[in-house]
Parts: sequence; structure tokens; C-alpha cells
Amino acid sequence: MAHDDTHADTAAPDLLLGRIRDIPDFPRPGILFKDITPLLNDRTALAATVAGLAAPFRDAGVDHVVGLEARGFIFGAPVALELGAGFVPARKAGKLPASVIDQPYDLEYGTATVEIHADAITEGSRVLIVDDVLATGGTGRAAVDLVRKAGGTVVGFSVLMELTALHGREKLSDVEPHALLSV
Repeated sequence: MAHDDTHADTAAPDLLLGRIRDIPDFPRPGILFKDITPLLNDRTALAATVAGLAAPFRDAGVDHVVGLEARGFIFGAPVALELGAGFVPARKAGKLPASVIDQPYDLEYGTATVEIHADAITEGSRVLIVDDVLATGGTGRAAVDLVRKAGGTVVGFSVLMELTALHGREKLSDVEPHALLSV
């Protein structure tokens, strides 16, 4: 994918925020869901998002981009192309067909597990983690721990949007999260 520096300049918050719609009470009452599908449908906003997510890590020697299921896949793969890196999907438990390594993490009610293929990240690989939203930080923390368990070095954590009221950044104090938007 050819890099066009003009996209980084167009990653202005108003461009991106104007393409994210709020859906009240989804998936349950009291939740304000941030719907990114209008952003994905706008090629200028999508290109600006991918360029913006990749920009701080262009000179970081990234070997792999880990995208978190499911919306992190949408951004992670093109960010990997932008950086000349491979893409590694981090999936929910039981979704990958080969041998895996896993990392459990706590949810509001219970636990979940994130997995990658055991051979996806080699010892010493430089890894960027990409997702759409940094909320409470639980999934992000699990991803950082999973990459380290696999022998990789986390060079960054890049997201489209950080929901600052949920304080997810606090769970990632050892990795500086990069967010295009803070809401």
C-alpha cells in the first residue's frame, strides 16, 4: 500500500468524529455504542484512520500488527500493510484452528480469553497492537500480556478512539496508548 502523507493531515478529529454515530442503548440499556460503520464507508476517513494509526510507528521497526477481534481486524490488516509488517489476528477462545497461546482476562461479569496462533509471533518480534476503541483496558491488557508471553516486544497500542471516562489507559501504564480521538 503506497503511503500518502496527506492522509495523516486529514485525520483531524472533526473528520473522524463526523463519521462515528452514537447508538443509544445498544447492545443493552445504558450503553452508548460508538458505531464506526459510517467511517468505514467513507474512503477519505478510512484512509486517514489507517494512516493515523500507523504514523507514530513508521520508524519503530514493526514486524507484526496484532488486531483484536473483531473491529481491530478491520484496522489492523491495513495498518500492517502501511508498516510493511505481517498481521496477526487475536481471537476469542476457540476460533483459531491451529495450536494457540492464550491469555485470560476479567470482564465486568466473568472472564474471557484472547488467543493467537502459537507460531504467529517469534521471539524478539516487534509488535504493534491495534484496536478500534480503548475502553476499560481489559482486552488491551490481555493483548499486551499475550504478545509478551509469545516472546514479542510491544512497541505500541494504537486505537481509533479512547473512551477517557473509563480509564483504560491506567491498565496500560507500561505501554503508551496512541488514540486518534479521545471522547
